[in-house]
Amino acid sequence: MNICGVEWKNPVATAAGVFVCAESSKYFDPAALGAVTTKGVSAEPWAGNPTPRIAETPSGMLNAVGLENPGVDAYIAGELRTLKERGATVVANAAGHSEDEYVEVCRRLDATDVDMIELNVSCPNIREGGMAFGTDARTVERLTKKVRSITDKPLIVKLSPNVTDITECAVAAERAGADALSLINTMLGMRIDRGTGKPVLANLTGGLSGPAIRPIAVRMVYETARSVSIPIIGMGGIMTGDDALEFLLAGASAVEVGTAALIDPSAPVRVSRELNELLSDPLIAEVLDEARRKRPKAFC
Repeated sequence: MNICGVEWKNPVATAAGVFVCAESSKYFDPAALGAVTTKGVSAEPWAGNPTPRIAETPSGMLNAVGLENPGVDAYIAGELRTLKERGATVVANAAGHSEDEYVEVCRRLDATDVDMIELNVSCPNIREGGMAFGTDARTVERLTKKVRSITDKPLIVKLSPNVTDITECAVAAERAGADALSLINTMLGMRIDRGTGKPVLANLTGGLSGPAIRPIAVRMVYETARSVSIPIIGMGGIMTGDDALEFLLAGASAVEVGTAALIDPSAPVRVSRELNELLSDPLIAEVLDEARRKRPKAFC
């Protein structure tokens, strides 16, 4: 399949934050997936948030890792180089504290053989950047336009669900030159320890992911698919091939698997296999084809 001019072997990728080549490749070949979306990377190294920064919730989890990463230069020399040597299709998730930092990290990525750039304007776990850029349509448009001007790489904008109307940011990103959208990122949440009366996470709040947010994610993909003509990569609580199919029926061209991979490291390839089995059913394939005929530009 083709997404924004890039060939994917299948419509399943990892979501940013759950894949590290050295560990994940013990469980599956990263080249077997449609794409591998790598952990968020910034222009300079980020230490992330203090611990504790992970908490389980019913049907999901909260994380406040804070985009800890070694910086783009280390990423290019290490993770990206290894993945390309293994034949993987790589989507680099780019983050920044400021618009200039976003532009700088994307400028450096543009000079590499990364296949696509995912602009992370939706992480709720950093105090500057991330969701601060992704909850205002005008800011999304301005930042997307700046990044678009310095790279010819296929550009995906990752949208935040922590808004009143996600389609406003979606339309703004498309207008500014985004080639595709990915949604949704995590939803802002909190847990309080009944023994101490204090928040469980050192960051106080964190991003809720997992099956708990899947119905919201499906709804937002459905709404966005009817507001833009560019491809959508859907995510949010995908645990099975059947979950992935629901996102495709809602209008997504492909999906990303996140939290499931923290429970079962091989989940992305399992979901891909299950989805392929479902799509081999002529009746399901016919229903999906009908849904896709309504968005012809997104499935070129």
